[in-house]
Amino acid sequence: MQKLSRPLRLGTRGSPLALAQAHMTRTALRARHGWDENAVEIVTVQTSGDRIQDRALAEIGGKALWTKELDRALLADEIDFAVHSMKDVETIRPAEIRIAAMLPRADVRDRLVGAASFEALPGQPVVGTSSPRRAAQVKRLRPDAKVVLFRGNVATRLAKLAKGEAHATLLAAAGLDRLGQSDVGVAIPIDLMLPAPSQGAVGIETLSGNAAMLDLLATISDTDTFDCVMAERAVLVGLGGTCHSPIAALGRLEDGQIHLRAEIISPDGQETIGDALRIARSDVATAETMGRSLLERASPTLRALFEA
Repeated sequence: MQKLSRPLRLGTRGSPLALAQAHMTRTALRARHGWDENAVEIVTVQTSGDRIQDRALAEIGGKALWTKELDRALLADEIDFAVHSMKDVETIRPAEIRIAAMLPRADVRDRLVGAASFEALPGQPVVGTSSPRRAAQVKRLRPDAKVVLFRGNVATRLAKLAKGEAHATLLAAAGLDRLGQSDVGVAIPIDLMLPAPSQGAVGIETLSGNAAMLDLLATISDTDTFDCVMAERAVLVGLGGTCHSPIAALGRLEDGQIHLRAEIISPDGQETIGDALRIARSDVATAETMGRSLLERASPTLRALFEA
């Protein structure tokens, strides 16, 4: 058992899901190192993404709204490490901060909440989501759908649905499961809706120069999850994708290699450019090339979404 001179400070957003993921991280560290319950202190940091709920992320700064306050706390030595939903972490991170570990990945699928299937929705259905990817995939499946903005945590979005603001919404299965709401919604097959890059993965970051913390976190990192998620993130690097861009990607280990699928979609769902290949673990260069090749095959209109 490794001795600690003081409690470690774990930074997290304050949403119920973020706190659940922080507790998962603390539990994993305690179990691995035999620490008592006081070994890791959870420090809640409010982010801009939590404060601003009435506009799409793409309009107000993108994924940095989930990370910048936690980054600041790390750099100011207010916390020792931070936990994130990996799909909320910017593609390019500051050099001073490193993704040190990922917990074993959960269910990567989306769930449809409010209807048994897309076919079961009424004509011209209203579907609530703040995700450009989900919006585009909904329009591909139901061109008659109207997509309205649904921001907020899981409870907020479910409350909006209950108030009749939409016929249905889409939520990550992993988040619902971690909140003890596995009975909510119907899982959508991956072949119907490829998930967001990194969906279902919990990432842990610390300072690049904090060797002791990097070593500690490496002991709880799931290598399979880490390699697949980093491949998905490399596709994003190749695309230069932002929150404006409907992007889906998923890597899965098969016979020691990563089977990587990715697609970009026009906002109206009428154009999809996709690809699939097998790459070696840690072959981020090929994954980046995959992202660039998707753009090369896209129409000028779809390509323009990635050039803003």
